[in-house]
Amino acid sequence: MDKVAALDDDAWEDLLSFIEERRVIPIIGPELLEVPTETGPRLLYDWLAEKLAAKLGVSMDGVPPPWSLDDVVNLYIAGRGRREEAYVRLRAILREANFGPPPVLRRLAAIRDFDLFVTTTFDPLLEQAVNLERFDGAAGTEVLSYAPNRVADLGSERESLQRPVIYHLFGKVSAAPTYVISDEDTLEFICALQSEHLTPERLFHELEHNHLLFIGSNFTNWLARIFLRMAKRQRLSDPRDVGEVLADDHSDQDERLMNFLHQVSVRTRVFSGAHKFVDELHRRWLARQPQQVASAEPLRFAPPAREMPDKAVFISYAREDLAAVKQLKAGLEAAGVTTWFDMERLEAGDDYDRKIQRNIANCSYFIPIVSATTERRTEAYFRREWSYALDRARNMADGAMFILPVTIDATNPAQALAPERFKALHFSHLPDGEVSPEFARRLADARNSHKGALA
Repeated sequence: MDKVAALDDDAWEDLLSFIEERRVIPIIGPELLEVPTETGPRLLYDWLAEKLAAKLGVSMDGVPPPWSLDDVVNLYIAGRGRREEAYVRLRAILREANFGPPPVLRRLAAIRDFDLFVTTTFDPLLEQAVNLERFDGAAGTEVLSYAPNRVADLGSERESLQRPVIYHLFGKVSAAPTYVISDEDTLEFICALQSEHLTPERLFHELEHNHLLFIGSNFTNWLARIFLRMAKRQRLSDPRDVGEVLADDHSDQDERLMNFLHQVSVRTRVFSGAHKFVDELHRRWLARQPQQVASAEPLRFAPPAREMPDKAVFISYAREDLAAVKQLKAGLEAAGVTTWFDMERLEAGDDYDRKIQRNIANCSYFIPIVSATTERRTEAYFRREWSYALDRARNMADGAMFILPVTIDATNPAQALAPERFKALHFSHLPDGEVSPEFARRLADARNSHKGALA
């Protein structure tokens, strides 16, 4: 392994191939978080430290800049301040600042072969970047957050993930002291993560068996060694099939760390410069697939958010028709029509039922999918959804456009096991969920003419 370095063309080729096979997990650190402030571009956490010191009334005399959050918290506690107060104030500062994601994060998020991100930061900027690049700003990303007293893990094996996932390994900003802002917090989280009963097992299985990109980390010498060992779950000198890249602005200057990696962790490469690494990675990834990105992008399926966007189009379907529903959603959203359907299909519990009723009451249009599947299922939750839509339609004027039934196969609407009021409406035939230009135009025009409300 080169002590510093440079990934040659072969190494880049290998890395990009692994990324395309979804065998790489980026681990994001604070060096990527450069934000515009009143004094010019600054690293977010340096700026937050200054604001937190002012908010808590902490004198930083004698502490050389740039100050860290750890400096501020320790001085505040030494002055008999309540540790919990720092987390509340920091959350308020971050919310009030309302920074958007830095361009470098958006370039990283644009690499769509990344489906699982791990971040050691507590801010929401990576989540915002992924949502902007992949879901036009809608909340399509699943966000998980670890805390020693609340162990969150991946909901399924990685290959079964329905949407991109961001995992906050050191907690996510909140009013409670459940995220890392000091070295003591870091120590507590590291110890908990290594505890048999407090480890997010599915996540660490993925870290162990995939290549890792540590981008913009601020880990010191020993913390970098410990974190690598913790992620790989074996001696770093043991033979292994996966490796790591450390891309940051300081590791190559740490002679002891570099000597350790060179002698012990031969599968670890070091790249000088976090921003430079992301820029090069994005450029090379894009160059490998410009035609695919350009042609596939408009119809890329974006998993629905957990909560329905305001005035979205509600799609009601049988679980077996999910593939066609995904195609339908992608086609409509490519035409500028916001849609929603329930991905999980829990089909149990009063809370779930109230959520569905509320969404049908607030949607702009209701699309029931009629198919061979719905013909076979005489009793199912989608039929309850149909009933809720009919209840709402009874309060509407004759001719008001609300229910837009769709067939996705050869099912005959006139003979279908569907409500008579559905049969009195015009059925759109969209084989396998493929949206026709006429259907997209009809729905988009109707929504625009009524400003997203009902006719």
